[in-house]
Amino acid sequence: MSKLDELINESCPNGVEYKKLGDSKLKVEIGTGNNNTQDAEEDGIYPFFVRSKYIKKSNTFSFEEEAIIIPGEGGVGDIFHYIHGRYALHQRAYRIHLNNNYINTKFLYYYLLSNFKNYILTKAVSATVISIRKPMIENFKIPIPPLPIQEEIVRILDTFTELTAELTAELTAELTARKKQYEYYRDKLLTFDDSVEVFNLKDYTEYSKTRIDANELNLNNYVSVDNLLQDKLGKTISNYVPKEGRLTEYKFDDILIGNIRPYLKKIWLANDKGGTNGDVLVIRIKEENKKSLLPKYLYYCLSSDNFFHYDVQHSKGAKMPRGNKSEIMNYKISVPPLTEQERIVKILDKFDTLTNDISKGLPAEIEARQKQYEYYRDKLLTFKEKKA
Repeated sequence: MSKLDELINESCPNGVEYKKLGDSKLKVEIGTGNNNTQDAEEDGIYPFFVRSKYIKKSNTFSFEEEAIIIPGEGGVGDIFHYIHGRYALHQRAYRIHLNNNYINTKFLYYYLLSNFKNYILTKAVSATVISIRKPMIENFKIPIPPLPIQEEIVRILDTFTELTAELTAELTAELTARKKQYEYYRDKLLTFDDSVEVFNLKDYTEYSKTRIDANELNLNNYVSVDNLLQDKLGKTISNYVPKEGRLTEYKFDDILIGNIRPYLKKIWLANDKGGTNGDVLVIRIKEENKKSLLPKYLYYCLSSDNFFHYDVQHSKGAKMPRGNKSEIMNYKISVPPLTEQERIVKILDKFDTLTNDISKGLPAEIEARQKQYEYYRDKLLTFKEKKA
């Protein structure tokens, strides 16, 4: 029998009490910050929590405490931060601070990680929720086992978290090496001698000129810069859809590129029909060139680091750089015969599967490690509710 089992059998064999976070007896502070995103400073010394998993920096702080941070918008139920010290907080991010001596803040942090998303999506609001309100947090029920049990669970999960992070880091490093290898061979395959003619991108393609009504869009076929994934990983489901207006249309085999912060390398080869906004470029092969240029070959040309380096070099703006649409169309691409394009695509598809497909290779191993961790975490944090 483990130490944790002994503690549970000794102190709460019949279950534990559950209370809402907003219960006055718990004395939990729940509130937002007063900073805006523009308050971030690259050389800041304090963590600045915004509506993202990424932590910015600030030279000023608003709080000095132990707390849990939840973004009020975006990544609902997926993003949690634990902080013990000084920090700044965005006005649409929530802090949860405990003013009692019988709930361990780290224990609550792990419990939120394990259970809050399910609560938000299935009990508090509809499955399309895109923001959190204070009452949702206040109505979330938590178990309150004796403090020694909480502390032992925190000890176990801290250790397990560290081990999982180390293993994931090793696998991620291996995946990074594979991606670099992939980039090397892609660049090599896309480099030709003087026998292959070079064209400007505008000679073969154009930006989408067609429009689509907002009422034809849904979470799956509306693409904004927010649901395009960094590092050439395609796109995910959007958490927002415009309700009215006519938007830029994309069609099957168009190439969508995030035009804000081009260094994030956001690109996707469309596999359906939908719409987007002005922050996303939709590049379409001209009708007269469709028999001489393969969409997948063009996608590989534009998903190369060479293209994104070019895009960054010609971008405009400092804090929020944008790609230069005119200069992008002057990017040089080599156009070999179709048979050679097909050969290159076939080879690069295999590399792409190895490095990016979540169901194969190292990415699947990383995901398996995370699922294993979540399984044991959830098991440790499951308690029988004590009958009144």
